[in-house]
Amino acid sequence: MAEIIQRDGTWAFDGSTVRITPGRHRSVPLFRQTYGEIAVPLEAVAGVGYEPERKRGRLRMRLREGADPLLQATGGRLPEAADPYRLAVDGDRSGVAEYVAAEIRQSLLLDQIPKEPTRTYLLPGPPVPVSVRSSDGTVSFDGTQVRIDWADTSDRVKRATGPRIIGVGDLVQVEWLPNSGYEDGFLRFVTRETVFSKLPAERDPYALDLWGSVRRDLLTALVAAAVTARLPHPSTRPGAEYADRDRPPVAVPRQSADHHDVLLRRLRELGELHRDGVLTDEEFALTKAAVLRSF
Repeated sequence: MAEIIQRDGTWAFDGSTVRITPGRHRSVPLFRQTYGEIAVPLEAVAGVGYEPERKRGRLRMRLREGADPLLQATGGRLPEAADPYRLAVDGDRSGVAEYVAAEIRQSLLLDQIPKEPTRTYLLPGPPVPVSVRSSDGTVSFDGTQVRIDWADTSDRVKRATGPRIIGVGDLVQVEWLPNSGYEDGFLRFVTRETVFSKLPAERDPYALDLWGSVRRDLLTALVAAAVTARLPHPSTRPGAEYADRDRPPVAVPRQSADHHDVLLRRLRELGELHRDGVLTDEEFALTKAAVLRSF
């Protein structure tokens, strides 16, 4: 067992798995503490190294492309402090850090782990159900459906469309950009119907506009990763999965009178926004379609 324990967290390697546990110190980002422990199988690792600095160095692990749904969903855009695959190391523990890195590299060599991209996810991603309250609303995922409930501060176009419920089978991909504190981010769920939409995140009924607390909004990456883990792996997407011809017909339940009234009210609100010039023709068509699909 090769192990290093630091304020930033703990790495423990038993020859087949690198177990990464975040520290509980207040300096550890909320994202890493919320994500919790990660068990990285050796076959998911592309490399590991220790980068020494004058006072504190860092252990850094590189995973094989396509191995981790979190890295797939965030596309290298996680802030460095929130990256679970790096560990800040005190200068007097540099020897231990180098030993841990050497042990992992030796096992990679002995087991002849390839560095090529994987054809399946080797890590499971965040557990479900997962729910995050962001600046634009609350997004939840139970393993089969995404639900978005808009906040009172959300754009009135979004509030007029009502809650969004999206099945995994309707999704093409998830797009995520962090709120940097200087520029807004977003979490967008791209469906077959909206794949060519160019609506800005603040008006897109399938996107959360991330403009508030940077620490809180960063947690939306957990939802992005959990959904990504349940979508087809990138290596298996030739484009055919976007077609609907093989999907069985879905029975549409009869709507109640209350649902009908809500539908009409939301459509009237959208019509008023369109007449007032708040919504363009394209925005009106997309948001109207989103409301109709909800019912």
